[in-house]
Amino acid sequence: MSSRPSVRPVSSRSNARIFDLNKSKLRDLNEQLHALPPDADQYWRVLNPKGGHAIAVGLNSAVTVNIEGHVGYYCAGMNKRATVIVEGSASTGVAENMMSGYVHVKGDASQSAGASGRGGMLVIDGNASARCGISMKGVDIVVKGSVGHLSAFMAQTGNLVVLGDTGESLGDSIYEARLFVRGSVRSLGTDCIKKEMRDDHRAQLHDLLKKAGLAGRVDVGEFTRYGSARTLYHFHVDNASAY
Repeated sequence: MSSRPSVRPVSSRSNARIFDLNKSKLRDLNEQLHALPPDADQYWRVLNPKGGHAIAVGLNSAVTVNIEGHVGYYCAGMNKRATVIVEGSASTGVAENMMSGYVHVKGDASQSAGASGRGGMLVIDGNASARCGISMKGVDIVVKGSVGHLSAFMAQTGNLVVLGDTGESLGDSIYEARLFVRGSVRSLGTDCIKKEMRDDHRAQLHDLLKKAGLAGRVDVGEFTRYGSARTLYHFHVDNASAY
């Protein structure tokens, strides 16, 4: 499937800054990226990541970073403004606590993808493991494959779109996040229920799929929306066993 349309102009890519992690330290890469001004319209290629941890974390500029291989823990964590593309799979916590920008994993993602994200968009071409979108606070996550158990656990706001299936306890203890699932749901978590899909929800889902490079490829009518039943907002003794 296609990546995000027009992430950077071709001319910028032809003038890419190349950083080889076989020749230089990861600390040097992150320090150089952190030093960029907020409006830095640059394209970087990171070679030989070899599963390294914390690659391209804490970015605060409009740079595009294309990582050519698999990455370890917390890649693109705390992202702000940047576009980070992973040409492989990602380990735990990819795009954790991202504030804005765009993160695209072209392979699979391990657990806690997009955890606590406050804004921006995370796109995963493959599958995501357990707790995808845990405690999300405004981030939009689109998973083209399936997600594992306890995805969107305590999700507060934002959107999780899953084109495949979900594991057990989807949306457990969810607040006001919206979940759109095209496949099957193994089980719903506490206080998560199937909800009506209105026209405004269809329009929002269409926009999310378009931003993820899926315009015209997926029918929004194939999705079911899930969200909070709003019974656990305040403690009540009758619900004590559910907490």
